[in-house]
Amino acid sequence: MHSNEIITILNRFGRHKIPCFFVIDFDLKNFHIEPLSELSPDIFFEFEGFKNILSLNSAKLIYLKKKPIKFETYQQAFQKIQAEMYAGNTYLLNLTFPTEIKLNISLLQTFLSSQAKFKLYFQDEFITFSPERFIKIENNHIFTYPMKGTIDAMLPNAKTIILKDIKEKAEHTMVVDLLRNDLSIVAKKVAVNRFRYLEKIVTNHKTLFQVSSEISGQLPALWQQNLGDILLALLPAGSITGAPKKKTVEIIKTVETYQRGFFTGIFGYFDGQKLDSAVMIRFIEKHGENLVYKSGGGITINSQAKKEYQEMLDKIYVPVEPT
Repeated sequence: MHSNEIITILNRFGRHKIPCFFVIDFDLKNFHIEPLSELSPDIFFEFEGFKNILSLNSAKLIYLKKKPIKFETYQQAFQKIQAEMYAGNTYLLNLTFPTEIKLNISLLQTFLSSQAKFKLYFQDEFITFSPERFIKIENNHIFTYPMKGTIDAMLPNAKTIILKDIKEKAEHTMVVDLLRNDLSIVAKKVAVNRFRYLEKIVTNHKTLFQVSSEISGQLPALWQQNLGDILLALLPAGSITGAPKKKTVEIIKTVETYQRGFFTGIFGYFDGQKLDSAVMIRFIEKHGENLVYKSGGGITINSQAKKEYQEMLDKIYVPVEPT
């Protein structure tokens, strides 16, 4: 029912070419959609320079303290996933967990201090500083940029290590194939334009290399009229679920011990002609007086529990220049 409502609202905005902003959660149950001209005063965003806030400088982050789940808890979920893989039910699954954190500055100050391609501060409930675009539509072409594979950029030969890692290459290839198939639902002439290139991400405690690819397809001339149908056909995002998508989402809901909520959902804007959106990863959420950072990574049959657990912890960061 909620997904039908999302489609109806977005199709109406698209049909009338009304610029709008949208936030949609992982389960397609909670969402926020409103015209850009009437955007709530407690929502701030930035998309590679397109933003609704002038100043992006604030108090620098001094520390981020983590209180992660125990490895044994993670391992239990990991082993259940591996059993599902041996049974042939999934061959790629993105496993995530919440981590309690403490920051020395407020949620808004953290948002203002952070540097990322895609940023959102939502009503003092959560912030996301995502490096990952969901889809971009421009000139009747749709683009997506799956990200899979992360490594500490300061490691000797980091670029060579990550690009030659068999497990990482297999995981990335599966996500690219999944998203190529997803785009084929809504577009024609789908192609992988760039495969496994590196992007650098600077954080408060280290610099990372992230492996990405670019996939594109062609949309019909009046795609704006079906804005909601296009978005919902591609959700949830393949990079934060797995493959096959439907069965993998079912498994995720049995092995993860919490509700993702808006984490791994999407946010974006439509300006009347083009659309841009991002996956809500690198995500901090308020739980009463406490803060929770939700993170994870892709699991394959060749994954090792300790390495995946460490990757989940490495993704708990704020992208600011070290002080």
